[in-house]
Amino acid sequence: MKKNTLTLFLILFVLCNINAQQEKGITGYDNWLDTWTDFKPNKANYDEATQILSGDIDENTTLTKRNIYLLLGEVYVMNNATLTIEPGTVILGDYETNGSLTISRGSKLEAKGTILDPIVFTSSRTDKKSGDWGGIFILGDAPINTFGNVSSVNYGLNPSSTENISYGGDIVESDSGNMEYVRIEYAGKKTKSFGNYSGLTLAAIGLKTIIKNVMVSYCEGNSFNILGGNVDLSHTVSFRSSKNDYNFNYGAQCSINNSLAIRSPYVSSADGSRCMYVKSYDIKENADTDKKETYVRAENLTLVNVSNDLESDIKVGLVQEAIYLGTDVSFHIDKSVISGFKPAVYFDARIAINSKNLDKIKFTNSYFNNCQGNIFRKDYTNNDDLESWYGSRAFNNVYSKGPDSETFIDSNNSRYPDFRLRINKIIASNDNSDDDN
Repeated sequence: MKKNTLTLFLILFVLCNINAQQEKGITGYDNWLDTWTDFKPNKANYDEATQILSGDIDENTTLTKRNIYLLLGEVYVMNNATLTIEPGTVILGDYETNGSLTISRGSKLEAKGTILDPIVFTSSRTDKKSGDWGGIFILGDAPINTFGNVSSVNYGLNPSSTENISYGGDIVESDSGNMEYVRIEYAGKKTKSFGNYSGLTLAAIGLKTIIKNVMVSYCEGNSFNILGGNVDLSHTVSFRSSKNDYNFNYGAQCSINNSLAIRSPYVSSADGSRCMYVKSYDIKENADTDKKETYVRAENLTLVNVSNDLESDIKVGLVQEAIYLGTDVSFHIDKSVISGFKPAVYFDARIAINSKNLDKIKFTNSYFNNCQGNIFRKDYTNNDDLESWYGSRAFNNVYSKGPDSETFIDSNNSRYPDFRLRINKIIASNDNSDDDN
């Protein structure tokens, strides 16, 4: 009887561990990156385009899987039209004409791929490189914090009407459509006067807009650029972006969960790049202080810097912080993983360390791994107050040092890496301060 009881206990123990999932970082009983993502998109070969998209789309239009489409120059979906894209459809951004797609206010994008048949936006070139084409803009009429509550995207765009590039309004639950199981590759082309496009710009979109299972890879600009609005992001991936993986501005009210940013120390822009860059304005005088400041609520994120030799890369200055927080923002990250940065977080030097600001900026139940310094204020040599504050038991953060191979389930898998934490691999450490040794 005792032997049978012991055997049953062991079976239950094994089954529980098989079905268990780590609570910190990206979660799931299965690797949700499997099948629909592509971490080596340069290996994919597509046929020549059979259809051209150009100019204004002012009536409901459907793109079908049987065709391959070329975004020729600036393409605008306008006049409250809906652009529907079938699962498995491939859209090529034209290199020569800086192809881009803009969903104007009132219009919708219904791009619903499937886990086995994702929708792909990629470069028209055979030898694909970051910044080959522009990117995608989705413009809504949710609130932003600028005076007048309306702004516009530029990048040298030349629409038939300025309404086509305007965003902002007062509809919190604005609906700009649906993006699910979509890949955006090699976007972010640089302009002479306006900098780089972003892979996906979400400007003043509302809560009814669905952004889920979207991967932006090899972007020369920001991967996800969130400008105002009320945005929910889930199961999003940024891979090897040259600038910021997730950029927030203009009073964005954003919830982001179960999402991933994978940085490389060998891919970065001259002016720096982070996993998350959070600010409320570019110029304070242009912001309406009666409106909401940027607020980001992040849960179950994994922010990782993948390096062949992290110690060496840090010494030669190739590694930056994972998160940069500007002035007048609210930020809360919970149950997340930040691995391989120097330091993990920077506060803007102008943020006063007082109870008001510390109440607005929270790091809880998170795992800091292999970071040279954890939470610092920029340009300050003594950050003991911040380290002690967030290192207290009240926040339940964990500090450790371990290689990616032991930290994540299968981070070295070149096709479908698995960045979920290994079960029971979190080991608390008392070393929660900068370690130069």
